[in-house]
Amino acid sequence: MFAILLFPVYILLNIYIVHRIINALKRCHDIFYKRWMKILISIIYGIFALSPIIGFVMPYGTHLKRISQRIANYWFALLIYAFFVVVIGHLLSLLLRRVLKVMPMDFFKRRKTTATGAIISLVLIATVSIYGMYNARDIRLTNYSVTVDKSVSNMEKMKVVLIADLHMGYSIGLDHIQKTVDIINAQNPDLVCIAGDIYDNDYNAIEEPDKMAKILGSIKSTYGTYACWGNHDVNERILSGFTFDFGGKKQHETRMYDFFEKANINLLADEVTLIDNKFYVAGRVDRDKPATENNKAKSPEELLEELDKTKPIITLYHEPDQLSELANAGTDLLLCGHTHDGQIFPGNLITKLSWENSCGHLKKGNMHNIVTSGVGVYGPYIRVGTHAEVVGIDVSFK
Repeated sequence: MFAILLFPVYILLNIYIVHRIINALKRCHDIFYKRWMKILISIIYGIFALSPIIGFVMPYGTHLKRISQRIANYWFALLIYAFFVVVIGHLLSLLLRRVLKVMPMDFFKRRKTTATGAIISLVLIATVSIYGMYNARDIRLTNYSVTVDKSVSNMEKMKVVLIADLHMGYSIGLDHIQKTVDIINAQNPDLVCIAGDIYDNDYNAIEEPDKMAKILGSIKSTYGTYACWGNHDVNERILSGFTFDFGGKKQHETRMYDFFEKANINLLADEVTLIDNKFYVAGRVDRDKPATENNKAKSPEELLEELDKTKPIITLYHEPDQLSELANAGTDLLLCGHTHDGQIFPGNLITKLSWENSCGHLKKGNMHNIVTSGVGVYGPYIRVGTHAEVVGIDVSFK
């Protein structure tokens, strides 16, 4: 529903940007005053502006839909910074001319000034966008060390690797997941955890699911790979990262259960497993979109109340909320994702205000909470001011 409400805003935003582009071009050369040229520019711009909608209406499972959706995701990335540059430039010209009055009123209408401004704007947009697209592909390793105040027989420490927000779909394909797996295996992990948002609302968008499952199945660890569901691991229509909620009960994709089996991934949906009689791994469903029979998620107390609290408890939960409740329920190490650390500047400033721990390590009582920025992307295929990451955690026991 939120996406539908944003649609008029999206249309007005594009009208504003193309209007500013044509005005700037007219001051650069007389040919852009011609009616046919303005129409041509508007048509070319309109095709890209409508690319998210074109991709949205294409039939599922077709190669054309995959291509159009990828174009749409790149376009949306360009649009974000085109908006920032155009608006800042517009406001700056009004400030200098009308408020501070340090420049003549016609200064920004002069051909040389306009041409210079247009070139600077294009260079800024292209530089930031290209960097962001490259940066989204550049998966980094982030390391943490934590100490759990519990003893484990015959084990003083273990290596846990955390990933989240794979968003396998039209942007994140085989090559990106292969890079992720290579980094994971290089850590020689004892345990691998996937904290939700494994696919991107549409199973049909996953590039060659059997090959993808085989790649994930090549993860090597002592105790295996465990995962929980995220808020995007439900069947919903999605447009440039925004989901369309038309009511009704949310459902997890049934084909994903077969996918997990092929990928050797142990799914924990409000479930707990005791591993080698040494430690627990618990997996919570997403509280906002649990997709359970009663459409509710278990509370931290309900999930963990019957466990032997002398043993370490590792909890996988997609969204980093209810931290106090999870700590009080007995969690020693809480592993989360969801925030993407904002993904696109200045989004990372907003997430820091929205979450107690938007990214990184936080100690909450006796519980360690680690939130990853994720390996994939949400909507636009771009990362600026944040990084795609695999998280390595050295866990020591007392």
